[in-house]
Amino acid sequence: MAGSSSRTTALQRRLGDTAVERLKDFARREWFLTALLLLYLVLVLHDPTLPGRTPGRVDWRSLALITSLILVSKGLELSGVFTRLSIRLISLSGGSERKLMLLLIPIIALSSAVIMNDTAMLVFIPLVVITARLAGINTARAVTLSAIAANVGSALTPIGNPQNIIIWNAYGISFLGFVRAMLLPVGIWLAVLLLFTLTIREGPVSIGRLPPVAVKRRLFVASFGLLVSDVILAEAGRGLWTLPLTLVVLLIAGREALLGFDWALVLTFALIFVDFGEVARLISLSGMEFPVDGVGLLFASAGMSQVISNVPATVVLVSSGRPDWLPLALGVNIGGTGIIVGSLANLIALRISGIGMADFHRFSIPYFLLALGVSILIILL
Repeated sequence: MAGSSSRTTALQRRLGDTAVERLKDFARREWFLTALLLLYLVLVLHDPTLPGRTPGRVDWRSLALITSLILVSKGLELSGVFTRLSIRLISLSGGSERKLMLLLIPIIALSSAVIMNDTAMLVFIPLVVITARLAGINTARAVTLSAIAANVGSALTPIGNPQNIIIWNAYGISFLGFVRAMLLPVGIWLAVLLLFTLTIREGPVSIGRLPPVAVKRRLFVASFGLLVSDVILAEAGRGLWTLPLTLVVLLIAGREALLGFDWALVLTFALIFVDFGEVARLISLSGMEFPVDGVGLLFASAGMSQVISNVPATVVLVSSGRPDWLPLALGVNIGGTGIIVGSLANLIALRISGIGMADFHRFSIPYFLLALGVSILIILL
């Protein structure tokens, strides 16, 4: 009897140790989500009424659209179209590192405007890393310039990244109106990035035979059709319909996109709305005010992005009283190009490539400061 009891105790201890290890592994892997959960608990302790108000804190229309677009982006990624295009560009580099990056940066930027910056990193960073290692070029520089290109390019459209989706829904801007307003700033940011690229010292590049990539046409057609449908529905104020439509179509024509989707992202974005919407309410009750337009708002949004990332910064500022949307969009988008925490795309690039934060910041921070200066001129003029 005693032996049975001791075996049961030992089993319970092993199960407990296993559960603790799994929690630690989850916290390391999903550190941003873990931080959001802890912040939620702190906010609940501060105000026990928050759980009852939580559903009302979520912007369900934006959350549905963000989830749908990430799923669509996953489908486009798995279709192989963008990977095949990037491999074709690499083959055109002609043995020049500078030319290679001058070809890759525009295609990464333009792709990010369509498939979102996070997905662009998942598509291109493995290819950039492999190519850099095969060619013997500076991997950290190639990865950092690629991440900046994704953040810059995604700023062009309201579907390029989550912060733009939130602004687009909150302010009711038309798709083309958003693009027209962001076209000049994004064009200048991209030009600055290309000038950065021209400073690369030429060295010999030796790229071996690149493997062929199969294109899944059915998945591409389904995903591209959903992308167009999502934009049309969002323009019509029917953002909530995008997610059920996407789920149905992908269940029929693209189950691999559903199976490969990181569903923890949905909870992450939901908690961003809840946590930082509540933080904005507490800030409002404290009497603290943020700039509502011009250079002050640009500085506030870009600076806040360096601390809490650009999507939470967008939620706080939008929830604090709907400031002027263009300086806000400029600030949170350029804010993603600085310190690595500024954008989830940066964290994805770092995780995939394995480069160090110091190497990343050696290129990203000078670019951020220069682009911020250019953005101030855009606002003043």
